[in-house]
Amino acid sequence: MTVIARITLVVLVFDALALAAVELLYLPLRVGTVPLPITIALAAVSTPWLVRIAAELGGPRVVAAIPLVVWVLGLGVLGLGGPGGDVLFPADLRSALLLGAGLIPAAVVLGRAFARS
Repeated sequence: MTVIARITLVVLVFDALALAAVELLYLPLRVGTVPLPITIALAAVSTPWLVRIAAELGGPRVVAAIPLVVWVLGLGVLGLGGPGGDVLFPADLRSALLLGAGLIPAAVVLGRAFARS
């Protein structure tokens, strides 16, 4: 891996962590009394994109999985272990949809990247 590819990977890891935080913070978003979980759509678009860019960097195949692993760990650490017992990851359908929308498309992209190499 070149130096530019390593710097890009660090930026992708930071992006994955920042996206996990933003998606958690805006998951309970409401307009009036209607829930508007726009971050589910954000996760469905952003996590596969991060995996695809990481796969294009070259190097070992496992590099493509790093943004996805960081995103999942970020959701877990930030969502389940808040200070003072605060939990940002509500136990409802929105949480399951966020995980599914982030994991499934990214796993498909990751599988394609592994098959290509």
